[in-house]
Amino acid sequence: MKHFTVVVLVLLLTACAAIPPQAPELSTELGNRLAQLESAHLNLVQRYFEEKRQRVEAFIHHEWLPVFAQEFYQNPTISKTWDTIVRENSSEDRVLFLLKTGPGIMAKLDEKRQEMITPLNELERRVTHRLQTEYLQARAINASLTSYLTSAAKVADNRDRYLNMVGIESEMTDQFVNETNAVLSLLSDGTKSNSEKVKQYLADIEKILNKF
Repeated sequence: MKHFTVVVLVLLLTACAAIPPQAPELSTELGNRLAQLESAHLNLVQRYFEEKRQRVEAFIHHEWLPVFAQEFYQNPTISKTWDTIVRENSSEDRVLFLLKTGPGIMAKLDEKRQEMITPLNELERRVTHRLQTEYLQARAINASLTSYLTSAAKVADNRDRYLNMVGIESEMTDQFVNETNAVLSLLSDGTKSNSEKVKQYLADIEKILNKF
């Protein structure tokens, strides 16, 4: 809020003209536009992370799960049991086998999903909280400066400057979007194993989280 204090002091020292009657209405309109912008911004963030969660789900089901299932059924005990069931051609034994092994596979699937989705959810929470805080500060600054506006045009002319004062800059949004996109792109890297992809994914997401 140090920017706010400096701006108010400057305005107090320099304001000598009467506030035009249109200024409060324009300030209210700016406040409404800030609220609309915040809603649209947060909605975009929500949709962005939902798409990223879908990409993680696709990786788990199409890449991680087939490899895990193959390794699971290559276990000597599991493989021997299944071969016996196939050889004896017992439908009842097949059902029992699937009932016993299925829950274990599903548990591992849920565990992997939580491992990869949880940090993504936390990143969304932090980004959302930061945006909400900055828009709250922007609205407070807008309300405080209404008394010191010297012209109606100043509201529109300085809108972007006021937003930048409290940190609502495209650089912050662009940075986390680019970095998150880069992290998710690793899941499509055909030169690495699934375990390497997951390890790198979690490490890189953690780096982004530490910035918020």
